[in-house]
Amino acid sequence: MTKIAKTTKKAAPKKAPPHTSDWRPETLARVRALIQEVDPEAVETLKWRGVPVWEHDGIICTGETYKDKVKLTFAKGAALDDPAGLFNASLDGNVRRAIDIEAGDKINETALKALVRAAVTLNTAKHAARPRKGARRG
Repeated sequence: MTKIAKTTKKAAPKKAPPHTSDWRPETLARVRALIQEVDPEAVETLKWRGVPVWEHDGIICTGETYKDKVKLTFAKGAALDDPAGLFNASLDGNVRRAIDIEAGDKINETALKALVRAAVTLNTAKHAARPRKGARRG
């Protein structure tokens, strides 16, 4: 019996046009600068395989990069007012909310800074309300 090898034709990988560049690092850098402008005490760490996480008395937001977007996920976004309507992803959850930024999108910096400020205020208020370890309760 003769074996017949199956051949599959692989699609050629899609290449970006030569005039485009990867916009995601630049977008993430701008977000980073805005967060630091609002809260110089915010700490950025890399978690979960290199995802930047900004924290101040808890997570403010994360900045994930995908092929087609930068996703800013606010840990307690459902508790934040969003009068400018920046949240456009993860809207059906009870806690988180996210902003998907795609190539060419202009960031509403004023509204984003207001969300960051609100997230920090929420975190610090909850942190201040917690009893300290070793403190006596009435």
